[in-house]
Amino acid sequence: MNGRTDLQIRLPGPDGRTVPYRLREPANFATATATAQLTRIAYSAAHVVADPRADIDPWLDCAVDWDATIAYRRHLWRLGLGVAEAMDTAQRGMGMDWPASLELIRRSVAAAKEFPGALLASGCGTDQLAPEDARSVDDVIRAYEEQVDAIEAAGGRIVLMASRALAKVARGPADYEKVYDRILRQAREPVILHWLGDMFDPALAGYWGSTDNARAVETALGVISANAAKVDGIKMSLLDKDIEIAVRRRLPAGVRMYTGDDFNYAELIAGDEIGDSDNQRHSDALLGIFDAIAPAASAALLALAQNDRAKFETILAPTVPLSRQIFRAPTRFYKTGVVFMAWLNGHQEHFTMVGGQQSARSLMHFVELFRLADAAGLLQKPELAIERMKSLLALHGAT
Repeated sequence: MNGRTDLQIRLPGPDGRTVPYRLREPANFATATATAQLTRIAYSAAHVVADPRADIDPWLDCAVDWDATIAYRRHLWRLGLGVAEAMDTAQRGMGMDWPASLELIRRSVAAAKEFPGALLASGCGTDQLAPEDARSVDDVIRAYEEQVDAIEAAGGRIVLMASRALAKVARGPADYEKVYDRILRQAREPVILHWLGDMFDPALAGYWGSTDNARAVETALGVISANAAKVDGIKMSLLDKDIEIAVRRRLPAGVRMYTGDDFNYAELIAGDEIGDSDNQRHSDALLGIFDAIAPAASAALLALAQNDRAKFETILAPTVPLSRQIFRAPTRFYKTGVVFMAWLNGHQEHFTMVGGQQSARSLMHFVELFRLADAAGLLQKPELAIERMKSLLALHGAT
């Protein structure tokens, strides 16, 4: 613990009284570079930066600071991470509509050209079709096709996101099989499937035609097996490591498991020795938490590529409590913590979000995030973090 008085702040405790807190020095992460050869494919689902100066109704309209938003993608690519664009971390369906998402995808595709070999995959959904307006699975197919065509025309690769409209109109597994078979057959390149649990989006309850995960798994695996040449992998966001591992061990050779488990990512990425092929022995990553812990994620993946599993685990271990706080229930509001971290670290000049989502978490939630981020060495500019935390406390009358 350091003794610098400039790294101290008073934070409110559970009883409402403020107590002194001294920050540690930030970790000096030995991060990967844009050209690093890593042994795991790792995408960070990236957040968007709102434009707080736009004269709009924030709960109804969307205004994005495109320059700051794309600058953050460049930051991720420089760390050797891929970018999963226009996903739920970018507030897709929680402030970002399809026209804004397509504009974001086009801008990211253009920016990725600055980084030869950069990984970029873009979320393809059906969000231009309101669930209440969907009448049949054919409506869902047409909505998916519209977005596939637009993303591929922009030069993007596809993450096939779960569809609220499909969850509403599907009558059973056969409807999911029909939709996914149709879209996968048309895709230009292999896609990543995204299975998003209802803790992230309650409208997706019963996805794959069943509320029983064991039955849902069989449907998802059936779709993958029938279309293996068109499936790069599947991202599972169920926050259940046992289900993810069980599915991983049954994937066809060459089809990747992209963990979306923001609670258990460290051990899932590290993997085990069980499975007939390499893709069954570990998970790759497509994680929202990698946005918030990008330097640590980059350094850990580099250590793993250097066969230093102990260092990999040491780096990521203190990030797990932070991630569990960010993704605590109601999990769908995790984006607020992700943007809070970006603000504390100087990646954006304000703590304002699309859709006014900065109000989705309490002050005490942010106080705990501040402490946990410090414990993980992730307040990379501690003086700035203190200054900004003080401004948040003052805004809430907690000085």
